[in-house]
Amino acid sequence: MSAPGSGSAVGSVVAGLISIATLPLAIYATRFSGAYELLHAGWAIPIAVGLGIVAIALARRSRIQSAVSLASSRGPGLAGVGRFLGILGLCIAAAALVALGVYGLLEYVGSQE
Repeated sequence: MSAPGSGSAVGSVVAGLISIATLPLAIYATRFSGAYELLHAGWAIPIAVGLGIVAIALARRSRIQSAVSLASSRGPGLAGVGRFLGILGLCIAAAALVALGVYGLLEYVGSQE
Protein backbone atom coordinates (compact mmCIF):
# COMPACT_ATOMS: atom_id res chain seq x y z
CA MET A 1 0.00 0.00 0.00
CA SER A 2 1.37 3.42 -0.88
CA ALA A 3 1.79 6.15 1.65
CA PRO A 4 -0.90 8.85 1.81
CA GLY A 5 -0.11 11.85 -0.31
CA SER A 6 2.55 10.14 -2.40
CA GLY A 7 0.35 10.14 -5.52
CA SER A 8 -0.28 13.84 -5.11
CA ALA A 9 3.41 14.46 -4.58
CA VAL A 10 4.37 12.59 -7.75
CA GLY A 11 1.61 14.38 -9.65
CA SER A 12 2.93 17.67 -8.35
CA VAL A 13 6.43 16.94 -9.64
CA VAL A 14 5.09 15.82 -13.04
CA ALA A 15 2.86 18.89 -13.40
CA GLY A 16 5.74 21.14 -12.35
CA LEU A 17 8.11 19.59 -14.89
CA ILE A 18 5.55 19.94 -17.67
CA SER A 19 4.90 23.53 -16.62
CA ILE A 20 8.60 24.32 -16.93
CA ALA A 21 8.91 22.54 -20.29
CA THR A 22 5.80 24.04 -21.93
CA LEU A 23 7.21 27.40 -23.04
CA PRO A 24 10.62 26.19 -24.23
CA LEU A 25 8.90 23.45 -26.26
CA ALA A 26 6.45 25.93 -27.77
CA ILE A 27 9.33 28.21 -28.74
CA TYR A 28 11.33 25.29 -30.11
CA ALA A 29 8.35 24.23 -32.24
CA THR A 30 8.44 27.59 -34.02
CA ARG A 31 11.73 26.60 -35.66
CA PHE A 32 10.06 23.82 -37.66
CA SER A 33 6.92 25.54 -38.91
CA GLY A 34 6.54 28.09 -41.66
CA ALA A 35 3.13 29.29 -40.47
CA TYR A 36 3.89 29.19 -36.75
CA GLU A 37 6.01 32.18 -35.69
CA LEU A 38 7.74 32.97 -32.42
CA LEU A 39 4.98 35.35 -31.36
CA HIS A 40 2.46 32.52 -31.65
CA ALA A 41 4.26 30.66 -28.86
CA GLY A 42 2.48 33.04 -26.46
CA TRP A 43 -0.52 30.67 -26.41
CA ALA A 44 1.56 28.41 -24.17
CA ILE A 45 1.69 30.99 -21.35
CA PRO A 46 -1.77 30.17 -19.93
CA ILE A 47 -0.99 26.45 -20.18
CA ALA A 48 2.22 26.91 -18.19
CA VAL A 49 0.39 29.01 -15.59
CA GLY A 50 -2.36 26.41 -15.23
CA LEU A 51 0.10 23.56 -14.81
CA GLY A 52 2.13 25.56 -12.29
CA ILE A 53 -0.99 26.18 -10.22
CA VAL A 54 -1.91 22.49 -10.43
CA ALA A 55 1.59 21.53 -9.24
CA ILE A 56 1.36 23.87 -6.25
CA ALA A 57 -2.15 22.65 -5.37
CA LEU A 58 -1.10 18.99 -5.57
CA ALA A 59 1.95 19.68 -3.41
CA ARG A 60 -0.24 21.35 -0.81
CA ARG A 61 -2.67 18.44 -0.89
CA SER A 62 0.18 15.97 -0.44
CA ARG A 63 1.61 17.88 2.52
CA ILE A 64 -1.80 18.04 4.21
CA GLN A 65 -2.42 14.31 3.64
CA SER A 66 1.00 13.34 4.98
CA ALA A 67 0.58 15.61 8.01
CA VAL A 68 -2.73 13.97 8.90
CA SER A 69 -1.41 10.45 8.30
CA LEU A 70 0.53 8.46 10.87
CA ALA A 71 2.55 6.62 8.22
CA SER A 72 5.95 8.00 7.35
CA SER A 73 6.52 8.71 3.68
CA ARG A 74 8.71 10.57 1.26
CA GLY A 75 5.68 12.64 0.30
CA PRO A 76 6.65 15.88 2.05
CA GLY A 77 10.09 15.98 0.40
CA LEU A 78 8.68 15.15 -3.01
CA ALA A 79 5.87 17.64 -2.46
CA GLY A 80 8.47 20.32 -1.76
CA VAL A 81 10.16 19.56 -5.07
CA GLY A 82 6.80 19.72 -6.84
CA ARG A 83 5.99 23.04 -5.17
CA PHE A 84 9.38 24.47 -6.21
CA LEU A 85 8.88 23.30 -9.81
CA GLY A 86 5.38 24.78 -9.88
CA ILE A 87 6.66 28.14 -8.65
CA LEU A 88 9.48 28.01 -11.19
CA GLY A 89 6.95 27.29 -13.94
CA LEU A 90 4.91 30.31 -12.84
CA CYS A 91 8.04 32.49 -12.87
CA ILE A 92 8.93 31.37 -16.40
CA ALA A 93 5.38 32.11 -17.54
CA ALA A 94 5.50 35.54 -15.88
CA ALA A 95 8.80 36.33 -17.62
CA ALA A 96 7.29 35.29 -20.96
CA LEU A 97 4.26 37.47 -20.30
CA VAL A 98 6.48 40.47 -19.53
CA ALA A 99 8.49 39.82 -22.71
CA LEU A 100 5.28 39.64 -24.74
CA GLY A 101 4.05 42.88 -23.16
CA VAL A 102 7.31 44.69 -23.89
CA TYR A 103 7.18 43.47 -27.49
CA GLY A 104 3.62 44.74 -27.83
CA LEU A 105 4.58 48.10 -26.33
CA LEU A 106 7.56 48.45 -28.68
CA GLU A 107 5.38 47.56 -31.66
CA TYR A 108 2.86 50.19 -30.60
CA VAL A 109 5.48 52.90 -30.07
CA GLY A 110 7.17 51.98 -33.35
CA SER A 111 3.92 52.25 -35.28
CA GLN A 112 3.29 55.79 -33.95
CA GLU A 113 6.26 57.30 -35.76
